[in-house]
Amino acid sequence: MATIDLLRAALTELRPQHLDLLDESHMHSRGLETHYKAVIVSDVFSGLNAVKRHQKAYASLGDLMGQIHALALHTYTPEEWAQQGVAPASPTCKGGH
Repeated sequence: MATIDLLRAALTELRPQHLDLLDESHMHSRGLETHYKAVIVSDVFSGLNAVKRHQKAYASLGDLMGQIHALALHTYTPEEWAQQGVAPASPTCKGGH
């Protein structure tokens, strides 16, 4: 199973109403299946600050975090997502050959 599929399966633990998972490895110099972006919309984030939201996401991924180099997390409640509707674009890598 591809890494992105493993990540997607693990993140379903958060019961997302919306989940976008993108392989952004092509924007970086470390090769394939190393850099990902996750946009997660879930009620489990209600009342939590950004740090606590990210901790929940990392906890759901567990040992998978050791298989990737970077994960950009964008976590929203359904209400926040209804207002924003889009996650910020990822920056281009500036090194790390």
